[in-house]
Amino acid sequence: MDLFSRSWTALRTAVDELSDQDWERPSGCTGWLVRDLVCHLIIDAQDVLITLVTPAETEPTVDSVTYWELVEPPTGEDPLDALIPRLAAAYGEPRWLKFHFDDVGSAAGRAAELADPGARVGTRDEVLTVGDYLSAYVMEWTLHHLDLIAHLPSAADPPAETLAAARAALEKIAGAPVPASFSDKDALLVGTGRRAPTAAEKAALGGLAVKVPLVLG
Repeated sequence: MDLFSRSWTALRTAVDELSDQDWERPSGCTGWLVRDLVCHLIIDAQDVLITLVTPAETEPTVDSVTYWELVEPPTGEDPLDALIPRLAAAYGEPRWLKFHFDDVGSAAGRAAELADPGARVGTRDEVLTVGDYLSAYVMEWTLHHLDLIAHLPSAADPPAETLAAARAALEKIAGAPVPASFSDKDALLVGTGRRAPTAAEKAALGGLAVKVPLVLG
């Protein structure tokens, strides 16, 4: 719960600090500008609000790690992926997109703080505890924070503790540790295909090199 709040607060702060010019820069998500990514984050925040008020009575079917599925890399042809840039453009000035993000984002943050971590909720035809659901979103917020600042060299990285938690989760998904020579940030960027490994990094990955990138969905 604490890591969810830290990662979400850091990401919201990074959005709040964007200049007007930053909104038109590319993000780390292929084909999306920063404004498109922030529009996607609004939908993510809405998903958090919806899930936290969707109780389930059955036993959990997934946890914070098995919640994630490995999917094919995005091609830009998915209807929702293509819809996002049109939605973002419809806001016109960045201040309206920023206002909506802050409004929905703060509500999602409050809802998470008030939620019972032991309660069960349903999402994506699965059941998991609130604690596991919010823990899974530490990965989402941390990766998208890295996407947001991909071309903003002066912007702050995600908090160290959330980078470490996301790396640990990624290693569980991969079924193997990323070599200690990788920083947490680089482990996430390379491990999820956000950048290609250098020759030295590929050699260090060893057998894990055939598994990456791990594209989470």
